[in-house]
Amino acid sequence: MGLRPLPGRINSWSRIVRNLVFGLWVVACCGVAGPASAESVDRPNVVLILVDDLGVSDVGCQGNTFIETPHIDKLAKDGTRFTNSYSACTVCSPTRASLLTGQYPARLHITDWIAGHVDPKAKLKVPDWTMHLSTKLFNIAKGFKSAGYATASIGKWHLGGPEYYPEEQGFDVNIGGNDRGQPGRYFPPYKVEGLPDGPPDEFLTDRLTAEANRWIEANKDRPFFLYLPHYAVHTPLAGKSEVIDKYKRKVARMGIQANATYAALVESVDDSVGAIRAKLDELGLSDRTILIFTSDNGGLIGRPNNPITTNPPYRAGKGSAYEGGVRVPLIVLWPGETKPGSTTDAQTITPDFLPTLAEACGFQIPQDHPIDGVSLVPALKRSGNLKPRPLYWHYPHYHPGGATPYSAVRDGDWRLVEFFEDGRVELFNLAEDVGETKNVAAAHPDITNRLLKQLAAWRKEVGAQLPSPNPDAE
Repeated sequence: MGLRPLPGRINSWSRIVRNLVFGLWVVACCGVAGPASAESVDRPNVVLILVDDLGVSDVGCQGNTFIETPHIDKLAKDGTRFTNSYSACTVCSPTRASLLTGQYPARLHITDWIAGHVDPKAKLKVPDWTMHLSTKLFNIAKGFKSAGYATASIGKWHLGGPEYYPEEQGFDVNIGGNDRGQPGRYFPPYKVEGLPDGPPDEFLTDRLTAEANRWIEANKDRPFFLYLPHYAVHTPLAGKSEVIDKYKRKVARMGIQANATYAALVESVDDSVGAIRAKLDELGLSDRTILIFTSDNGGLIGRPNNPITTNPPYRAGKGSAYEGGVRVPLIVLWPGETKPGSTTDAQTITPDFLPTLAEACGFQIPQDHPIDGVSLVPALKRSGNLKPRPLYWHYPHYHPGGATPYSAVRDGDWRLVEFFEDGRVELFNLAEDVGETKNVAAAHPDITNRLLKQLAAWRKEVGAQLPSPNPDAE
């Protein structure tokens, strides 16, 4: 998307000045990189699209029959879709930190959305956790830069104030990334620091996509890593009026309860996927670009009087201790490596991205940087199976969505949740009860005790912070 004409009420001189200023800003932000090194020229490009609050069942290839997502579905037909993919946390900031560092949020002590929710009268007091991503840590952008890649973060950041912004973390370019977790609006004025407003009818998802495509074009002659974390589909919900109207008609025609505005916002992300792929095709880059599509946590259920989405067949959603809070879509297209239209039930979690891309793109992870994820390259190349391993979550916080402080582990088909307020333990066999409707902890004391010990040992290993009794509790 190029520069659009400004509204007619602005006189021609103002229009020229504004377009000139905006054009200079675009040139600065695109950050045209220097020539590629000989070692990096044959390495694949990477585009990593992270959607905010997209539920596991919100797209067609994941079973949704209401929201139209042809471009995301086409990506799944061309690549590999993971059917057991998890986010590192039930909320956004911890997952984003985990993606960048390859470490669990518990190890980072970034365990809630920044700046979190505080209930001064709650039974437990949350720990003194970290509300930024340290610039001293190794991360995925630094890894790519060390391998000669151009790097850009375009979209939501939400990992601390200006001293912790993407440009301080190894990214050459930061467009629209700041300390906020959501936009002020999806139409101008966006109220997004680092993103000048466009024409009144411009939509934020389209704008970020256009910025991404401009940056891709500016860096087409060297390997690049584009991190595109959309603000969509986070609240405040919005969509283009004609798309909302389309879904309202579908609601009436299908006789269902569904949020037409949310559907329109999801469709804007699908449009983005299509536009990015079209640009890669246009530039002849598709055959050497890895494209990853995923979400930072489960879908937001909303309130009974204002429902947003559901996460069938999984229980609850964002901000909960259950599968619906951490199950996410994951699609990977690696041309020449992933089998078109394939699926895998390999269990994956957010910290897997860094070691996967390090192996695929040939950059090194420092020996003194612990990695909690594993490389998914064997699953992507179908060259071997991933070694079975437990997956862990730790959320020592309260969330308006319903979560109280907890830790959880999935080991094989078993998922155990330990709640800290009252010591309650819930055990589910996901092979038999994917909706987590039946707590079988009492029926399987051996498995319950084993997983509790395993969970405690993991917390100790990563230095997880625990909540403490609140003297002001009511």
